[in-house]
Amino acid sequence: MSSAPRVGVLALQGGVAEHAAMLQELGAEPVLVKTAEQLAGLDAIVLPGGESSTVDRLLRLFGLREPLREAVLGGLPTLGTCAGLILLSTDIEDPAPGQQSLGVLDVTVARNAFGPQTASEEVTLAWGGAGDVVRAAFIRAPAVTRVGEGVEVLARHRGQVVAVASGAVVGISFHPELTGETTVHRHLLSLVAARRGLPA
Repeated sequence: MSSAPRVGVLALQGGVAEHAAMLQELGAEPVLVKTAEQLAGLDAIVLPGGESSTVDRLLRLFGLREPLREAVLGGLPTLGTCAGLILLSTDIEDPAPGQQSLGVLDVTVARNAFGPQTASEEVTLAWGGAGDVVRAAFIRAPAVTRVGEGVEVLARHRGQVVAVASGAVVGISFHPELTGETTVHRHLLSLVAARRGLPA
């Protein structure tokens, strides 16, 4: 029997516990990642929601930015939710002063595209092309305003792109971990299985 996949959750700020609990529920071993050394031996990683400019600063402060970027570019299955999507992007339309991104997902994002915290909402979205749906919570959510070549659109909300994938990298604007929605995390684990050469 194969061992449980070790899935990191970037644990510098934001919704760390909710992602870890969902991964554990799905049979994965969550690993809270705060140092570059903790990236070793991971089968996948989740970049949770939070404040993207704060996480960017902490990544650089803790010496994690370049090792994380290299891991993702090296094929590590990666899920970025909300602020995590902003971190993965190649371009941010309205960055905070000095804000950087990892530049590993060829999209442009606009921060807070769906309004302030008071405009938060929970909706059902069509997911992928197979008739699946996901229950999604939008909280100060970004939107994808440009999709690069080879990037697949997985979901839209109010006509705007809110979920994309390129290779083993998935970026979404919303928070599935807050609604108990497991589709996106199961998709991440299927990428791990494919990388291991196992049935999904």
